[in-house]
Amino acid sequence: MSTPQNDLAYQDPPYRDLPYYEDVSPGRGTAPPRAWYASSDAARLSLNGIWRFRLSPTATAEDDSFARRDFDASRWDELPVPAHWVLHGHGSPAYTNTRYPFPVDPPRLPTENPTGDHRLVFDLPAGWEGGGTLLRFDGVESCARVWLNGVELGTFKGSRLPHEFEVGGRLRPHGNVLAVRVHQWSSGTYLEDQDQWWLPGIFRDVTLLHRPEGAVRDVFVHASYDHTDGTGTLRVDADPGGRLTVPELGIDVATGEAATVPVEPWSAELPRLYAAELATAGERVPLRIGFRTVAVEDGVLKVNGARILFRGVNRHEFHPEHGRALDEKTMLRDLLLMKQHNINAVRTSHYPPHPAFLDLCDELGMWVIDECDLETHGFASVGWRGNPVDDERWTPALLDRASRMVERDKNHPSVVLWSLGNECGTGRGLGAMADRIRGRDPHRPVHYESDLSCAHVDVYSRMYADHAEVERIGRRTEAPWGDRELDVRRRAMPFLLCEYAHAMGNGPGGLLEYQRLFETYERCQGGFVWEWIDHGIARRTGDGEPWFAYGGDFGEELHDGNFVCDGLVFPDRTPSPGLIEYKKVIEPVRITGDGRAGTVRVANGYDFADLSGLSFLWYYEVEGVSVAHGELAVPPLGPGESTELKLPEPPAPERPGEALWTVRAVLADDTRWAGAGHEIAWAQIPSAPHAPVPPPVSPAALRKGEGNVLVLGPGAFDPATGALRYLDGFEVVGPRLDVWRAPTDNDEGAAWQPEERYGTIWRGMGLHRMQHRVVSVQDSDSELMVRTRVAPAATDLALDTTFRWTADRRGRALRLDVSVVPGGDWPCPLPRLGVRLGVCGSLGLAEWYGGGPGEAYPDTRTASRIGRWTLPVDALQTPYVRPQENGARADVRWAELRREDGTGLRIEGDPAFWFTARRWTSEELDAAAHTTDLRPGGLVWINADHGQHGIGSQSCGPGVLPRHRLAAAPASFSFAFSTVTTRAGETWGDAGR
Repeated sequence: MSTPQNDLAYQDPPYRDLPYYEDVSPGRGTAPPRAWYASSDAARLSLNGIWRFRLSPTATAEDDSFARRDFDASRWDELPVPAHWVLHGHGSPAYTNTRYPFPVDPPRLPTENPTGDHRLVFDLPAGWEGGGTLLRFDGVESCARVWLNGVELGTFKGSRLPHEFEVGGRLRPHGNVLAVRVHQWSSGTYLEDQDQWWLPGIFRDVTLLHRPEGAVRDVFVHASYDHTDGTGTLRVDADPGGRLTVPELGIDVATGEAATVPVEPWSAELPRLYAAELATAGERVPLRIGFRTVAVEDGVLKVNGARILFRGVNRHEFHPEHGRALDEKTMLRDLLLMKQHNINAVRTSHYPPHPAFLDLCDELGMWVIDECDLETHGFASVGWRGNPVDDERWTPALLDRASRMVERDKNHPSVVLWSLGNECGTGRGLGAMADRIRGRDPHRPVHYESDLSCAHVDVYSRMYADHAEVERIGRRTEAPWGDRELDVRRRAMPFLLCEYAHAMGNGPGGLLEYQRLFETYERCQGGFVWEWIDHGIARRTGDGEPWFAYGGDFGEELHDGNFVCDGLVFPDRTPSPGLIEYKKVIEPVRITGDGRAGTVRVANGYDFADLSGLSFLWYYEVEGVSVAHGELAVPPLGPGESTELKLPEPPAPERPGEALWTVRAVLADDTRWAGAGHEIAWAQIPSAPHAPVPPPVSPAALRKGEGNVLVLGPGAFDPATGALRYLDGFEVVGPRLDVWRAPTDNDEGAAWQPEERYGTIWRGMGLHRMQHRVVSVQDSDSELMVRTRVAPAATDLALDTTFRWTADRRGRALRLDVSVVPGGDWPCPLPRLGVRLGVCGSLGLAEWYGGGPGEAYPDTRTASRIGRWTLPVDALQTPYVRPQENGARADVRWAELRREDGTGLRIEGDPAFWFTARRWTSEELDAAAHTTDLRPGGLVWINADHGQHGIGSQSCGPGVLPRHRLAAAPASFSFAFSTVTTRAGETWGDAGR
């Protein structure tokens, strides 16, 4: 079998008067693209390591004498390869989302074009002789010119794609000199505007591959599966030909011959791989073969005959210290985290990943949309004028990129869709790419999102469609688009959201509602959250405190701020609350129940796996304390099956209280991605309700104390303002009505949706500077009534508020009943509604009974489970790269803050409330640009909220659904305040349940 030559990619460049880094050709001198495989018995030599490096400000500042063997580079700096030179003290990173950081004048570039000369001297290992040798570059940004031993090999573009040169006749046993000139900007940059840091350099592996006579030039594995009879058909095409053996299946055939045998199919849930070997005259190549068939049938995307549901993420390659220079350990960590959080699919936004990542996807099980290294989004700012995908002079470069992706990755069973690229508008070049891909691999569907006509694709894909539109698409009643025949064709396609639920800062909200749509409508086959990781670059302050930098922190002339930090994990790969929420929302086992009837229903939501690999555990909890537990006998339900089971008889409680059943599905045995006991799914089923603290039956008398303060039960009040000053000796600041929160990235919203950019609207209304006027302070024999008007300056809006304080003569609790009546015509939701108070900073340990252990908001609360939780106040904070509202716990029945000796304060809510505690105010949180701007004060500030506005994902998606908005409406709620004493056996810093 011969690898097809890219007939367009190697023509003379159409701009003959331009230097190689500006002409629109993909390069010259490289070998045809071919399949990648991790190992063989042929020798290979890694050229990774420490190279010599020189940075120049322009592309022409230095001549090419550095490529000579006798050139003295001893005074040059040292630079690791793989690496980005801007992360090693040579220049600075820069971040833009869509805008090109230079004038849009394709294919030309500014004179200022940072250029890095790289030089390595190396020896060949003993026995490296005979045959040929390939010099392979797996990733260089953005254009490279290569010399070996003073002889120029050629040039290439396509930063995230492999390029090889035949160098066998130019190698020497000792003292080989490899010289590489890398330009940060090139014509290729116009094709790589992919919402990420601009990070030039040789950032992936550089390798010498020995090619003995008769070595494999290319291999194409065709391994299909027939779900009707359980057989797989295998044919391996190779150049040159040889033999293929699969010992486990008894296959021993010549290449090009097909064999059909019974097999276990490959899927993301059951990633069955068979070890095989391809043997030619000069090389033996181990292969891992997964049998599976991908097809669009009856308007549904199917694998092995079954509809699949993507529970996916978009994944840029990123490391906070190394940029896109990832090692295999980091790639594995990403996949393990994904699998452990129920994620089953990755879109490789917006370029093919390091090839080792796809090997791991094959092994661990992950559906992959493999995306071409192509995005021209910056042309949108000039009306798409000059867009390369609609200019035939660029077509050879587009076809070259498509071919290099397909040829490299064609043997991975995990790859189920090819994607033409991202956000390139429309154009003839995309059609040429689709034709090229189908001509080479007709057995995988083609994806592209930005052309709503869907003229060149097999699936209908959208970004950030809101819930209502997704439902219309699910019903196939979406609005018509363009040509009638194409519109009919599109309506018959399967649908996916290639980007949704923008995970920027606190959020994303609305995940549960999306997932229910995916599960309801067969056509809607899931989506890919944008995105996996925050791209914060690791930095330290002068005194060593770590922080993460984003756009603008390196003095960029043009940047897009913290829009680069929009992932489900923080830059150090710590899971965010958004990832915990996503795991719960997409859990592949659904557990529901009826506490009164004592039943539980278990439904298998997997596409291929049964439930035999899971154990089901139950716990009966009273007031957050487990009083009984056991194992539930669940049959090995197949995909789509469900069963209803009887729960055990609950034990008689020692004392009355809220009771809940918690049922958990966990791994029964160790797997390659998690250990036995790892939780897959859970549910809580109410059994008996919580009883809040009742109003005082025998009220305490109000009296005057020393210093003319008003004393009511354990509380001492300011007689002029009615403000609580002390609670049983604990000094208190407040409480007072509070509506402000430090706007989240989603509150700030996207510029193209100004009507719901609530952060801007709230500030414009003055909600961040509410003024409080005491209307009256009235005391009677047994209560203190304080009326206030809380209002922003320059408007006639207000919140008329009444605080009614009472206490029980027989107890130590102080009760606050709050009534709020809005005045004026409020044009938008409130950020929050509740009371804020400050307490002594020594009260540094929080314990609460309610939702936890992590933060939750009205539309991000699915993962919040009721229990008793203990954490230091400092651990209640979520360290978003750009500080913003965070840390609220939902459905809190009571919360305590305690000192090291166990004494402290207690708050109980009626109804349950949102609890937040932090060492800075919301105003200080709002003013901070980075985590290092937050400095603990002497107080702990508590928010006990009756309501919170939802989160949404409007930083680049839909806003908060109506039912999760906090309307300015009359409200009444109550709290009971008391003190707690030392508890025997408790120690400072206890955390967890």
